[in-house]
Amino acid sequence: MPDRIADNDNDNNNSDDEEAPFGISEDLVQSPTHKQAGITRTDFDGLLQEPLLLSEDLAKGNGGQAWPAGHVLARYLLRKKLGELRNASMLAVAVGCRSTTGTSQQVVHITDQEPMLALMRSNIRLNGLEDRVEASVHDWGAGKRPSIVPARPDVVLAADCVYFEPAFPLLLQTLEELIGLETVCYFCFKRRRRADMQF
Repeated sequence: MPDRIADNDNDNNNSDDEEAPFGISEDLVQSPTHKQAGITRTDFDGLLQEPLLLSEDLAKGNGGQAWPAGHVLARYLLRKKLGELRNASMLAVAVGCRSTTGTSQQVVHITDQEPMLALMRSNIRLNGLEDRVEASVHDWGAGKRPSIVPARPDVVLAADCVYFEPAFPLLLQTLEELIGLETVCYFCFKRRRRADMQF
């Protein structure tokens, strides 16, 4: 059916006709494509022996999918830093750091806002990491970290956290609260706007 645009000049001529809907051609304005909820697999270009399974669902927010900077950061860490991270207490997850000897006692902590908690826990179960990874809610700028998260983790991983300029001060406050003298922070984001570089 061709797109129809209401013609106000002719509306009074045919009072029996239904009002024509206002339509805009997809040729002019493309509808955004939304990723369907589902499970994806990635081995980060062969860097993982076992692929990581990711349940992704945007129904409760943008945190419901893995974004490009997260993939870039994961590949970097798996290629360059795996040995250093294997026994570190971390505020993020890397399946490649799973101990092959079973001697690592460090728990990996992943955090996000409340709407993402069930999805984080689902991904932990999906990858069989219940004994190694803990998910918790950590709102930026709230002034208190979850009690299960170390006061000063050895490593903080942050990917695609720079996307909403009003949240920059809250993110900075949270990073300042977490990062100690011995903490290493790996931070990766995609530049979307000029303001992102101000961060």
